[in-house]
Amino acid sequence: MSDFRSDTVTQPSQAMRKLMAQAEVGDDVYGDDPTVNRLQDYAAERMGTEAALYCSSGTQANLLAIMAHCQRGDEYICGQQAHNYKYEGGGAAVLGSVQPQPIENSSDGSLDLAKVAAAIKADDFHFAQTRLLSLENTIGGKVLPQAYLASLRPFVEQHKLSLHLDGARLFNAVVKSGEDERQVIAPFDSFTICLSKGLGAPVGSLLLGSEALVARATRIRKMLGGGMRQAGIIAAAGLYALEHNVARLADDHANALLLAEQLASIEELDCDPSAVQTNIVYAQCRKGQSAALAGALAEQGILMSAGSPMRFVTHLNVGEQDVQQLVAAIKQFYRGL
Repeated sequence: MSDFRSDTVTQPSQAMRKLMAQAEVGDDVYGDDPTVNRLQDYAAERMGTEAALYCSSGTQANLLAIMAHCQRGDEYICGQQAHNYKYEGGGAAVLGSVQPQPIENSSDGSLDLAKVAAAIKADDFHFAQTRLLSLENTIGGKVLPQAYLASLRPFVEQHKLSLHLDGARLFNAVVKSGEDERQVIAPFDSFTICLSKGLGAPVGSLLLGSEALVARATRIRKMLGGGMRQAGIIAAAGLYALEHNVARLADDHANALLLAEQLASIEELDCDPSAVQTNIVYAQCRKGQSAALAGALAEQGILMSAGSPMRFVTHLNVGEQDVQQLVAAIKQFYRGL
C-alpha cells in the first residue's frame, strides 16, 4: 500500500517501536513519567523555550494555546485557511468561548498585517477583546517567509497581542528555509510541534512557551480530559522522532517536487511544480475525474485524497519508487478514458 493521503499515515519504524516497548513509564498526571519528562525537557531545551507540554494531538495543543492566551469572550485572529479555525471542529468557540476572527490568507500563506490591524477590535464593550494572533507554518505546504516572521514581533507588541504558531509542520518549514529552528519560532509566545506527521511518531504533539503559559495549559489539558497516565510508551516515539527524523524531511520535499514535475507532464492534469515548497502537492483534474481516479488507484493499493484540487502528501513511508508507481498508475487511468 502506498498512501499519499497525508503524512499522518506514517508508521513507526522498528527502532521507534523498540524504544516504545522499553520506555520507562510513570503517572504523567502526577508529573512522574520519566520519558514524558525527557521529551518535554528535550523539546524545550532544543527550541529555547522555558517549558513544553506533551499533548494527545495538534488539535488539542492548539486549543490549549488559545485557551491559555484568551479568556471567555475574547477573540483570536487567524487565517481563513488556518487549521485551528477551519479543521478543528470550532473548538476554540465551542469549548473555550473564544471568538475566531478569520482573515483571508495571502498567496504565500501569510496574513496581511494591515488587514489584521483593521480587524483588531476597539476597546469598546460592544466588541470581543482581541487578544491573540495565530499563524501557521507551513500552511498548505507553503513556508512563511523569514522576513515576514521578523515583522511580527513589533506588530503584536504595538497592538498588545499575544502571538501563537500552529507548527504542525514546523520542521518542514525549518528544513526548507535552511533557517535556524530557534530563529523561525523566535517571534512567537507559543507554538506547537506535531510529532505524528512527517516526523513519524504514531501519536502526539507538543505545546511550547513560557512556564506560566504551559502551567495554564496543563490545567486546561486536565479539564479537557487530556491528562495521560503511563504516556511514556508513546512519548518515547516522539523523542525518537525529534532526534532522528528532522533532517530526513528533505527527502520528502524532493519526492514531492519529483511528483509535481511528473504530474505536470500529464495532459489531463494541471500541476505547477514551482508552487511545491515542502511535502504537499496539489493537482487539478481538468476532466473532473478525481473521484474516479482515486477509486482506480485504490484498487491498485495506492491511496490519495480526491478533491478539487487533488492533494498528494509525501512522507517517510513513500519513496521515489512509490512516486513513480503512482504516476504510472495515473497515466494508465487517463489512457483508459
